[in-house]
Amino acid sequence: MQIGLIAPPAVPVPPPAYGGTESVIDRLARGLVRAGHDVLLAAAANSACPVPRVAGTDEAAEAGSVCADSATELRHVITSYAAMSDVDVVHDHTLTGPLYRHTPSGPPVVTTAHGPFDATLGPVYRAMRGVAVLAISHHQAATADGVRLAGVVHHGLDVESVPVGRGDGGYASFLGRMCPEKGPREAALVARAAGVPLRMAAKLREPAEREYFRAEVEPLLCSDVEFVGELGWAEKLELVGGSFALLNPIQWAEPFGLVMIEALATGTPVVATPVGSAPEIVDDGVTGHLRPGRLPLAAALLDAARLDRGACRAAVVRRFSTERMVAEHVRLYEELLADPTPRRRVLSRPPVPAS
Repeated sequence: MQIGLIAPPAVPVPPPAYGGTESVIDRLARGLVRAGHDVLLAAAANSACPVPRVAGTDEAAEAGSVCADSATELRHVITSYAAMSDVDVVHDHTLTGPLYRHTPSGPPVVTTAHGPFDATLGPVYRAMRGVAVLAISHHQAATADGVRLAGVVHHGLDVESVPVGRGDGGYASFLGRMCPEKGPREAALVARAAGVPLRMAAKLREPAEREYFRAEVEPLLCSDVEFVGELGWAEKLELVGGSFALLNPIQWAEPFGLVMIEALATGTPVVATPVGSAPEIVDDGVTGHLRPGRLPLAAALLDAARLDRGACRAAVVRRFSTERMVAEHVRLYEELLADPTPRRRVLSRPPVPAS
């Protein structure tokens, strides 16, 4: 197949640091090529993903913008769709593109909902017609009130590219954005309650992120709670691989948590709040602990070092590989080419509770 992938225009594929959606698109593109398919990618000019690219879709990146406004994204998708008239399937990862797509005679269009089906985004996805909408977790899918979903595909990871960590650094780690939803303040408080060192890496660029950090997180920093900045891929894996646990006290129903499968791939257990997709990723008592509240999380953090790191990595190999993610996408693409009728398809299956 020839598959067109449309990425949001503001961040390169793959991202130099923080950028979950762009990381997933990069892995999908490379994985599709390894599986024998042709890929045409529309992305920012400074993208390094080694596949053929659509030219003229990179205004936001050239301007150094950290976020593309709706007009820029619309120009991006118009250029992208015009260049993809000959592909078999378009997989659009923008929000504007599937609404712009209005020609039924064109190739089938798939879009992945990377954000929540909330009061802001839910109406957008409900308005889409003739587009196969994918959820990224079963919890997210359960909240898609009125959205016609084509199925669920969990994100994947190139596990062989992730070094196994020893977990012998004597500290817990935190990865994310510096915002209330990701729980950096809660992570600091949990680590202090448990009496263990914590090293925190987080995106800290936007004004709101800086304000939150100054008001809520910086006052909690001390010799045992350290903020190490925003890290690139290799540095991030080194940090989490050296930790005895990833502390992920998320404060919202996150559709998917890439940091959790990245940590597990290094062999590091995950201690998280049991909300959103976390129960689909973490096997409680096997690859981590799921607990509500600060004190239960602190107790779980102290116990995490006893968990089997080999079981953590094995779970990612079995359930969250790029190969599995690619195979499920290809199955959907082929089914849409054979029968574009909107309906729910079984792609990723719900998790089986650990025995």
